[in-house]
Amino acid sequence: MDIATLIGLILAAGLVIGSILTGPGVGFFFSLPSVMIVFGGSFGVTLINFPLKDVLAVSNVAKKTFFSSADPPQSIIEKLVEIAEKARREGILAIEREMDTIDDPYMKLGVQYAVDGVEPEAIRAILESELTGMEARHSQGKKIFEALGAFAPAFGMIGTLVGLIQMLSGLDDPSKIGIGMATALVTTLYGSMAANMVFLPMAGKLELRSGEEIRMKEMILEGILAIQSGDNPRVVRQKLTTFLPPADRVSEEEAKAAAAGKSE
Repeated sequence: MDIATLIGLILAAGLVIGSILTGPGVGFFFSLPSVMIVFGGSFGVTLINFPLKDVLAVSNVAKKTFFSSADPPQSIIEKLVEIAEKARREGILAIEREMDTIDDPYMKLGVQYAVDGVEPEAIRAILESELTGMEARHSQGKKIFEALGAFAPAFGMIGTLVGLIQMLSGLDDPSKIGIGMATALVTTLYGSMAANMVFLPMAGKLELRSGEEIRMKEMILEGILAIQSGDNPRVVRQKLTTFLPPADRVSEEEAKAAAAGKSE
């Protein structure tokens, strides 16, 4: 679980709600019509903007902001180096017996193509096409949240205008003007909070997650091509390590020591 997402959401919401609770008239900050206008309206126009199946799938996309299903980069490197060592000792066909131990579908697909003797150019073209499709799917989810982030404040303003019209229609009773104004402004508050505390931060986190996953897939692709070309496992490790930030890089000796510790 991404603890930063959870902490950020709790911190942002907690500070706003806390400031509301410290003031008078807490009840004015809840308005069912405002909720209906902001969230119902934003969701409605999003359906106009995007296909129904993509909008309905947005809850699954949102999980990526809290949970990352990708394997740690170092474990991917170790798996590819392990396959390279086997291919180096026993030949490329020998790694077919390792297929059941590969959990990543992208890696399994590439290794299968290498075992089948597919040309490196063809493997690169196929796996890069897979990457392009994945990037497009991720981009769609990000666009939906960005659209919600744009629509929510707009519907907040629409709700405020509706509230002001209703307030002005009852000017014959001055005692209700203050209450009417407060109710009208709550809708703008809801729209701003939804956009800046939920929708736009989620879009940003999805973009980050997508970038991380694409880099890992690119690393896997280069590892598979290096294995197919018969590179020394040490060279394979060095090639793959370049995809990691310097602070996250682990030497061969450290990796072997960590693997030995896990096996004990």
